[in-house]
Amino acid sequence: MKKILFATTALIATASVAAADVRISGYGRFGLDYNDGNDRAVNAVSSTNITSRLRLQFDMSTETDTGVAFGARFRAQAESRDNAPGGAFFNGARFFASYEGFTLMVGNIIGAMENTPGLYLETRTADIGMDGAGFESIVGNVNGESFNWDSYSSGGAGNNGVEVLYSANGFTGHISYSTDNGVAAVDRLAAMVSYKFSDWTVGLSVQDSDIAWEDKVIFTVAGNLGNFGVRAAYADNDGISKWGLYGNMDIGSASNILIYVTDESSASAADVAAGRNNNVDGAVGSNNREGSGYGIHYHYDLGGGVSFEAGARRASNDNTTAQAGVYFSF
Repeated sequence: MKKILFATTALIATASVAAADVRISGYGRFGLDYNDGNDRAVNAVSSTNITSRLRLQFDMSTETDTGVAFGARFRAQAESRDNAPGGAFFNGARFFASYEGFTLMVGNIIGAMENTPGLYLETRTADIGMDGAGFESIVGNVNGESFNWDSYSSGGAGNNGVEVLYSANGFTGHISYSTDNGVAAVDRLAAMVSYKFSDWTVGLSVQDSDIAWEDKVIFTVAGNLGNFGVRAAYADNDGISKWGLYGNMDIGSASNILIYVTDESSASAADVAAGRNNNVDGAVGSNNREGSGYGIHYHYDLGGGVSFEAGARRASNDNTTAQAGVYFSF
């Protein structure tokens, strides 16, 4: 279990491609979510709610006579969080052309920073609990600034970018570019390199953006020490640093337990004055964050692609969540 990453960044770029192939896959999940910040927020909802998601993924590919693979991916998804039922919708498509170790993608791109190995937790939900619980474990998410990099959007059109990947002999290089991300004449440029050797993988990614607070550098290293999976990550988020230590181990043949701890610096007074954070310092659920966060996740394999998942975490702004439920893939 500890070596498997069930993240949204699973790449068709490295998969073998059969001619004229159409595949439908997906997963469902449902469970309970406790969030102590809900009843303190404006327009408060219950602190305990049902969380659920159903996702269908469509992958299409074909191959030319010269061996160049072409294809596309899009998703249909319906979910509910915080007692707010959601309707079903399709996301934006991603297209690709691939030959030998090179892949060109356009549309709803993955994003070079998003593709950094070791960025997400090694769980089926890619973080704690049933729906990621805010993805507080990610070193790129700080001070209320979450996912401010290009990534494949399951719930929208994405950033309509372009990217190039190359993989060979354990090395992966990835460059991505997008423009007009909801703001006219705004560009993002990111690059990632990684190398896998033996049971270890190191990754380094950088992003340059015209949008304030989006310049980033992320470094990760992950591997195995006997029966333990270990990982360390660090990010400089435009002057706000965050590091994380992560570990997981199998318990018997069907269970896995994962723990993590992170620590992040806060926005400076100048940042606050510039509008980065105007919330009350230390208030539960506010964006102003500094200090440690930690979490624990438990996985039990029920067979047939079904598992029981449970987790709890405390964020650096003192917000606590706990989630438990069932996850099944098909």
